[in-house]
Amino acid sequence: MDSPSGKSTGAIDDAVLSIVSVLRENGGLGEEAQKLLRQFREKLNPDLIVRVLREVRDAELGVKFYMWAGRQIGYNHNAAVFDALIDVVVTREAGSSENEKVPERILHVLMDDDKEVLGKLLNFMVLKCCRSGLWNLALEELERLKNLGYKPSRVTYNALVQVFLQAGRLETASLIYKEMSGLGFKMDMHTLNCFTRSLCKGGKWREALDLMEKEGFVADTVIYTSMISGLCEGSFFVEAMDILNLMRSSSCIPNRVTYETLLCSCLNQRKLGWCKRILNMMIVEGCYPGQKIFNSLVHAYCRSMDYSYAYKLLKKMERCGCQPGYVAYNILIGGMCGNDDLPSKEIMQLAEKIYGEMIDAGVVLNKVNVSNFVRCLCAFQKFEKAFRVIQEMMKKGFVPDVSTYSKVIGFLGNASKIDKAFMLFQEMKNNGLVPDVYTYTMLIDCFCKSGFIQQARSWLDEMRSVGCMPNVVTYTSLLHAYLKQKRISEANELFELMLSEGSIPNVVTFTALIDGFCKAANVEKACQIYEKMKGSVNTSEVDMYFKTTDMGNIEKPNLVTYGALVDGLCKAHRVKDARDLLDSMTVDGQEPNVIIYDALIDGFCKAGEIKEAHEVFSRMLEHGYDPSVFTYKMIDGLCKMGKTDEAYKLMLMMEEKGCKPNVVTYTAMIDGFGKACKVEKCLQLIQQMVCKGCAPNYITYVVTIKHCCSAGLLDEAVQLLEEMKQTHWPRHMDSYHRIIEGFNKEYLISLGLLEEMSANSCVSYFPVYRILIDSFLKAGRLEVAADLHKEISSPSHHDKNVYASLIQNLCVNMKVDKAFELYADIIKKGVIPELSVFVNLIKGLTLANQWENALELSKSLCDMDGWLPANKKMDGS
Repeated sequence: MDSPSGKSTGAIDDAVLSIVSVLRENGGLGEEAQKLLRQFREKLNPDLIVRVLREVRDAELGVKFYMWAGRQIGYNHNAAVFDALIDVVVTREAGSSENEKVPERILHVLMDDDKEVLGKLLNFMVLKCCRSGLWNLALEELERLKNLGYKPSRVTYNALVQVFLQAGRLETASLIYKEMSGLGFKMDMHTLNCFTRSLCKGGKWREALDLMEKEGFVADTVIYTSMISGLCEGSFFVEAMDILNLMRSSSCIPNRVTYETLLCSCLNQRKLGWCKRILNMMIVEGCYPGQKIFNSLVHAYCRSMDYSYAYKLLKKMERCGCQPGYVAYNILIGGMCGNDDLPSKEIMQLAEKIYGEMIDAGVVLNKVNVSNFVRCLCAFQKFEKAFRVIQEMMKKGFVPDVSTYSKVIGFLGNASKIDKAFMLFQEMKNNGLVPDVYTYTMLIDCFCKSGFIQQARSWLDEMRSVGCMPNVVTYTSLLHAYLKQKRISEANELFELMLSEGSIPNVVTFTALIDGFCKAANVEKACQIYEKMKGSVNTSEVDMYFKTTDMGNIEKPNLVTYGALVDGLCKAHRVKDARDLLDSMTVDGQEPNVIIYDALIDGFCKAGEIKEAHEVFSRMLEHGYDPSVFTYKMIDGLCKMGKTDEAYKLMLMMEEKGCKPNVVTYTAMIDGFGKACKVEKCLQLIQQMVCKGCAPNYITYVVTIKHCCSAGLLDEAVQLLEEMKQTHWPRHMDSYHRIIEGFNKEYLISLGLLEEMSANSCVSYFPVYRILIDSFLKAGRLEVAADLHKEISSPSHHDKNVYASLIQNLCVNMKVDKAFELYADIIKKGVIPELSVFVNLIKGLTLANQWENALELSKSLCDMDGWLPANKKMDGS
C-alpha cells in the first residue's frame, strides 16, 4: 500500500527509524546530527514527519526536529504535522497527565526559534482545554499565553465563550465576549448560536436579539430555533411563542425542526396544552411531525389519561402521511388497559374501536397488551371477544407464550367462562406449549370456584403425572373448594397428600381452611384452627393440619384470616364472638380494615343490635376509615326501629365523608320517612337522589307511590307513576334482578312484589296500578280509578280484587252502566266472575230502581250449573 506521498510504506518506516536513531544518539540537533539528517532531505514529506514525531516520544527532540524540517527547502508543514507536534509536546512521555502544562523550557525553545509556532501552540493548548470542558485550566493557559506576549486568536476566543456557556457560566462568557469584541473579533455562527441560546435559557431573549444585531448577524431559522430551544428549556413558553411570531413577522418561516423543538420541550415539561396548540399550528403550515414525535405525543396524552385526544393523534398521523404502527397502537391500548384500575365503559369502547382499526391495519398487540386487553374485556363481560382476540392475534403471527395463556385462562376462569378457559388450555397444549404450575393452578382455581371440583382434581392428578409438581397454592385452592362443599374427608386426604409431597402449609392455607370450615357451617373447627395458629395447645382436633409445621415459627393470622373468621362468626349468629376478635387483632398488631368493620356492622344489624353496630361504626371512623356502601345497612336498621331522623343524619354524615348513598339506601330512607308519616320528606328525597345522580329504580317508585297513596297524595302518586313509565326498564325479569339487587326477600314480600316478579317474565306495573286504583276508590274518585284500570287492563292481567272493588264502588255510587261495562270486559276475556261481582251488580240495579233487570240477573244466576270451574280462575291462568 502506498503512502500519501507516493513512497512505499517500507521505505518510510526505514527512514523514520533512522531519523529517530540519529536524534536519540546525538541528544538533539548538533552539527553531527544535522549532517546525518541531510541524507533525508529529499525524502521529507508530511507523512514522514508525523511518523518521526510519533516515534520519538520526546518533547524537546520532537520540537527541534520539527523546527529543522520546517527550514528545509522544498518542504512545508501542514495541519497534520502541527497536530503531531502538539501531541508530542503535550503527551511527552508515557504516564504523564494529558492535562499537565507544557514545560516552560519547551516553550522557550520555540520562542527562541519560531515564535509563530509557539503562538499556535499556546492557542492550541487553550483550545484543547476548552474542548475537554476544562474551563479552569483554559483560563490558566490563557493567562500564560498573554504573559508570553501573545494574543488569543478568534478561534480561541470562540472556544472560550463556548466552554463557559456549556458550564453555565454566562457572566464569564460575557466578559470573554467583551474582551474579544474589544480586539475586533466576531463570534462565529456556532458560538453566536450557543450564546443566544444560553441567554434565552435565562429568559434574556431581548439581549440575545441585541447581541445578534451587534454582531451583524441576520437571524435565520437556525438561530431562531436555537433561541426557542433555550426559552423552552428555561420554561419560558410564552416567550418562545413570541419568538415564533417574531420569526413570521421577519419573513423567516419556521421549519419542522423549529416546531419539533417546541413540541419536545413542551413534552419534557408536560405542557400538554401547549403541545396541542403547537401541533395544530405546525400541521396548518404544512410541517408534519415524524413518527417518533407522534408516538411520544400519544404516550404523553395516555399518561395524562386524555385517551380521546391520543386517539385523535392517530387520525392526525394518517392525515400527515404517517401511518400509525405497532408502537402507536400498543402505546394507546396499553395506556387504556394497562392500569391497575379498570377503564371506564366509554374508554373501553374506545379501546375496542382502536383494536378493530389496528387489526384492519395488520398490526398486532404485544404479549403484555394482549393480557391487559383481554383482562379488561373479561371484566366487562365480553368473553367471546376476549377469546377471539387470542385467535386473531395468532392469525397475525403472534405466538402467545405460557405466561400469556395462563393469564388469559385466569381472566376467563375468574369470570366463570370455564368452557373458554378449557378450550384455551387445550389450544395451548396443541401448540406445543407445556403448561407450568402457574397454568395448572389457575385452571384448578377456576374450576373450583365454578363448582367443578372433580374436574379440578383431575387436573391435579394430570399435572402430577406429567412431572409438574403442585405447590401449596395449588393444593390450597382445591382444599378450600372441598371444604365449602362439606367434603371434609376428601379435604383431609388431599391435605395429607400435600404434606407427603413436601408442600408446607402457610398462612394462606390455614386461612383457606378457616374460611372453608366457616362456609361448611363448622365454625367451631375454624375457631380451633385459629387458636392453633395463635399457639394454643388445647386444640387436638385440628392437630393433623399442623403436624409438619414448626409451631415456634408458625405465621400468625393476617387480615384475611381475621376477615374470614369474623364473617363466618357473623353468619353463624355469633356476632359478639366476632366483636371480641377486634381486640385480639389489636394485640397481634393487626388493624381491622373496612371489610371487617362492614361484616361486623352487617352482623349486628341483622341481629337487630343497632346500638352495637353504631359502636363498631364509630370505632371504624376513629381509625380513619370512611364508610362504605355496606355500612348503609345501619340506616335500614335504624329506619326499621323507627329512628328515621337518626338514620337520616347518619346518611348525611356518610355522604360528607365521600361515601355516596346507593339506590337501596335511598329507598330504605324513603320507606322510613313514609312509615313515620313524613311523606313530603319522601318526595324531597326522591328529587334529591335524582339531582345527585342516583336514579330511582322500580322498588323506589313502588315504595314512594305506596306512601303517597297512604297519605292521600294521590295526584303526586299519579305523577310518580308517569315518571316511572317514562323510565327505561329491562324487558325481562332476569335482567331486572340486577336492578333490585340489595333488597332483601322479606322487604320485597312486605311490598307485595316478590310473588308478582316471580309470576311474570317481564317487569310489571300492575302492583303500582293496583295500589293507585284502590286508593282512588277509597277517596271516591271513581272515574280516575276506572281510567287507571283501562290503562293497565290487558289479556295477561285480570286481578279479581281490582275488578270486584271497581264494580262494587261503581254500583254503590249508582254508576251501574260503568259497572256493567267492566263486567262485559271480564266476559270478553273468557273469565267467569266471582259470585260477589254478581251480588254487587244486583245491588246496583236495585239502587238504580232497575228491579226487572235485577230479577232477570238473579234468575240467570240461579240457572247456572255450579260456580267457577277449577280450570277457570279469575286471573286467567
